[in-house]
Amino acid sequence: MTAKSFHPPVRTLMGPGPSDVSPRVLEAMSRPTLGHLDPVFVSMMDEVKGMLQYAFQTKNELTMPVSAPGSAGMETCFVNLVEPGDKVIVCQNGVFGGRMKENVERCGATPIMVLDDWGKPVDPNKLEDALKTHPDAKLVAFVHAETSTGAQSDAQALVKLAHDHDCLTIVDAVTSLGGTPLKMDEWDIDAIYSGTQKCLSCVPGISPVSFGARAVERIKNRQTKVQSWFMDMNLVMGYWGGGTKRAYHHTAPVNTLYALHESLVILQEEGLENAWARHAHNHEALKAGIEAMGLRFVVEEAYRLPQLNSVTIPEGVDEAAVRSELLNSYSLEIGAGLGALAGKIWRLGLMGFASNEKNVLNCLGALDAVLSGMNAPINSSVAVPAAKAVFNAK
Repeated sequence: MTAKSFHPPVRTLMGPGPSDVSPRVLEAMSRPTLGHLDPVFVSMMDEVKGMLQYAFQTKNELTMPVSAPGSAGMETCFVNLVEPGDKVIVCQNGVFGGRMKENVERCGATPIMVLDDWGKPVDPNKLEDALKTHPDAKLVAFVHAETSTGAQSDAQALVKLAHDHDCLTIVDAVTSLGGTPLKMDEWDIDAIYSGTQKCLSCVPGISPVSFGARAVERIKNRQTKVQSWFMDMNLVMGYWGGGTKRAYHHTAPVNTLYALHESLVILQEEGLENAWARHAHNHEALKAGIEAMGLRFVVEEAYRLPQLNSVTIPEGVDEAAVRSELLNSYSLEIGAGLGALAGKIWRLGLMGFASNEKNVLNCLGALDAVLSGMNAPINSSVAVPAAKAVFNAK
């Protein structure tokens, strides 16, 4: 077979990620490639660090993008902060808390699980009980915005509990960064990781991370060598540290970092608080349409992420057939449920560049048309007007 150039179809990405990428970001990737130690590129790296500090709302010097997707950001936090024999309390209320557990075990440590129902936030009372039962625990890990369910936990309260019991914290902010309030310094988070492909409107493949002073101290005073050479912060900071002189560690994904730089410039131009407000407003319009149609959300409103909406599937509807029809007839991607919620929900993303009025109305119209065509038990032709009413009231 002779392969030809690949030209992907144009999709509207309204699943759990990746989200639609801004045309400005795509253009940035096409710029000339520089060497990863070129002084001009090094200067751009410093700007990326500064803009990531703004996005995370932190002054941490050890704030940088890991040259790999969000899962590598997660591993970076765990392999640097967890040592063999440690006890780590892991809060799980969805798929990604389970991945934290896997990381703890692979570091040779013992996970102490705090379990909550999928679709619920992490229960601070359960965490406090675990901390009292295990006073020798070293860290607490939890997901701020659980992508598998659309539930958001109270990060500030959970971090305070951990610190009250002399534990450091590792926080998953893959879906929250840029889309919902996240204040690393104010909430006193020790280590955090995210991804570029959600609310930052960037391409997949980069994981922003940040380590606070307590976390850095723990890394410097480890009793054992970090198990991953590539993710060892003691080595990586030789490349991502301050100043113009950088030690070679790995060949950075130069053009992808151009993309991240541009996405952060866009975030800076809009303003972080304005980005949070935009995501919230578009969610309100989507919510009005979904509920007018007669569909229900999985997560209670108080804990619901505006950028990731889990919606229950109507009785008797083939959820995979609906997603297939949306993709093939409307070039619209929405997400399926994972784990315990597989086959029970759809996940509708309103993240970053994709979080706009046009996408909300098009998604509701397409979903209405497909479900009505399948004779699903919904209220037809009311979703779009309900959403428009929210937008017109702005």
